[in-house]
Amino acid sequence: MEIILLQSLDNVGYKHDIVNVKPGFGRNYLIPQGFGVIANPTNRKKLEKLIAEETAKENARLEEYREMAEKIKGETIQIGVKSGTSGKIFGKVTSIQIANVLKEKYDIDIERKKIDIPEDPKEIGSYTAIIKFHPEVTEELTLDLIKE
Repeated sequence: MEIILLQSLDNVGYKHDIVNVKPGFGRNYLIPQGFGVIANPTNRKKLEKLIAEETAKENARLEEYREMAEKIKGETIQIGVKSGTSGKIFGKVTSIQIANVLKEKYDIDIERKKIDIPEDPKEIGSYTAIIKFHPEVTEELTLDLIKE
């Protein structure tokens, strides 16, 4: 059964993706909860219009994204993590933690899926995160992981 997702769901897909799911999962969970609709020709046309509208909104916010990127250009943020005596981190540094620090420190509200951490931080130290505000606007941010 093909479903158009109305919002991003972990282990299923991102917003506006057309995904193939088992019929029971689609009928009993995704559609009643409002997470998706059946991918019939009518809904596919609506999806195309919706994607075009959202793309236009994103393009209208391009200047705002450039200002946000300029705010964090060359900046370093510190994130406190729990670690052992050898400096190995317990748990994981997530994009949610980075988004929270950006919100607190720079008043930048960014979706977590727009934050990418290319290398998986395993120890205390300095790492780089890539923030993809828009396909045309990306900025690198230095993360300093410090012991809590």
